[in-house]
Amino acid sequence: MAIKDAAVHALIEPVVTAMGFELWGIDYLSQGKHSRLVIYIDSPEGVSVEDCASISRQVSAVLDVEDPIAGEYRLEVSSPGLDRPLYTLDHFTRYRGQDVALRLRVPFEGRRKFQGLLAGVEGDEVLVQLDGEEYCFPIDTIDQARVVPRFED
Repeated sequence: MAIKDAAVHALIEPVVTAMGFELWGIDYLSQGKHSRLVIYIDSPEGVSVEDCASISRQVSAVLDVEDPIAGEYRLEVSSPGLDRPLYTLDHFTRYRGQDVALRLRVPFEGRRKFQGLLAGVEGDEVLVQLDGEEYCFPIDTIDQARVVPRFED
């Protein structure tokens, strides 16, 4: 489940930005005592393990003071990777022309999962081409989206 809480995002983003990185996105995976808060950071120069550790220490200090999430959770900081999650219309615009896998919040034409070519963004809708047709999904109906990496021989 993605965190939609603007307050958590607002707490974390200034810390990440001040350290020279882009806050790509936040996921909160609720699993009782084993819940996880995953923060994705990005940079044109890439993201190292040391970068993740440094951001983790700084963000952890802010979260400990502000305590925006009830209960126990483990904090993880990571690069979005090749199969990066897409959260915003800007993300979808930046990855136009790439293959994407989407999972919708509710079924559309009897299915929730779609995979195809990201054709672009129109207003607040994500355009995906698959099986010779173009589908328009309002961004708020998308539960999860990821880039599907292409590997050339």
